[in-house]
Amino acid sequence: MTARTLLAATTALSLLAGLPAMAQEKTEFRVAWSIYVGWMPWGYLDDSGIMDKWAEKYGIDVEIVQINDYVESINQYTAGAFDGVTATNMDTLSIPSGGGVDTTALIVGDFSNGNDAVILKGEGGLADLAGKPVNLVELSVSHYLLARALDSAGLSEADLAGVINTSDADMIAAYATDDVQAVVTWNPLVSAIMEEPGANKLFDSSDIPGEIIDLMVVNTETLAANPDFGKALVGAWYEVMGLMAAGDEAVLTEMAEASGTDLDGYKSQLASTQMFYDPAEAVAFTQGAELPSTMVTVAEFLFDKGILGEGAPSADFVGISYPDGSTTGDANNVTFRFDTTYMQMAADGAL
Repeated sequence: MTARTLLAATTALSLLAGLPAMAQEKTEFRVAWSIYVGWMPWGYLDDSGIMDKWAEKYGIDVEIVQINDYVESINQYTAGAFDGVTATNMDTLSIPSGGGVDTTALIVGDFSNGNDAVILKGEGGLADLAGKPVNLVELSVSHYLLARALDSAGLSEADLAGVINTSDADMIAAYATDDVQAVVTWNPLVSAIMEEPGANKLFDSSDIPGEIIDLMVVNTETLAANPDFGKALVGAWYEVMGLMAAGDEAVLTEMAEASGTDLDGYKSQLASTQMFYDPAEAVAFTQGAELPSTMVTVAEFLFDKGILGEGAPSADFVGISYPDGSTTGDANNVTFRFDTTYMQMAADGAL
């Protein structure tokens, strides 16, 4: 992914004035996505005509737009330029939902299961990070992963020599310098760095399964007014999931090349991604007892970093609702919704 980062929350808040007060019925929709192993299907379903087929079934038009800057795609969604966007659970909470844009997780596509990692240069364990600087994309899922790793070792960020904000584009070059002692980053950068002599993976997202979740989120009011939009997106998505689950190498090769790697490289990234090819698995995960506690942990991290919405008085500032009707955070300020309705339709063959 270009940068699964949270740095744009303030920018997004300044754009909210352009949002319509209420969504209306319409027939044309726009969805944005960016490069990441779990989101490559969006490019494929657009190029292959699968999206057009499902949109035609419901008498609508859905434009799928690739945006190279991940943060900018979320900003544009938040400003109303798109009806949906690919985003992590953290970025959804901090940017659109934290900014007051009621947003629904329409598709829970996967969770990182090793794609994100803490890497030390040389021998040692997590305890050896104490007193060392750590390079990462500040306020990103990498920052979150570091916090979770340190906590597991009884440490905190205060025990480090500091966190050094480093662009993902510069991470491999930075690692090659003598000054850099540890990094936190994501694939394909993790794979490249781990090929270097002495690279020592201390912790990765498989140690916190189900916490870094990759979604297709949509505007809640738009979805409510236009259920066929949700049906078309979900139908197209799970048609591609079926092809991937069957190991269709032509499909996987096209995704690999679009993401800048080869078939083996893409398969390697998929191996550290818990894809929900079966919609019933996505439904079960989203309805699971662990998700609310995960989101509380994420909200606390965002609040601690000062990016859980402008002027958020506590980690409970944003309300998050779940499929069983329960909420975490402020039940009077629900702007992030996990809804399994449409994934369940796919599981039931009802689309």
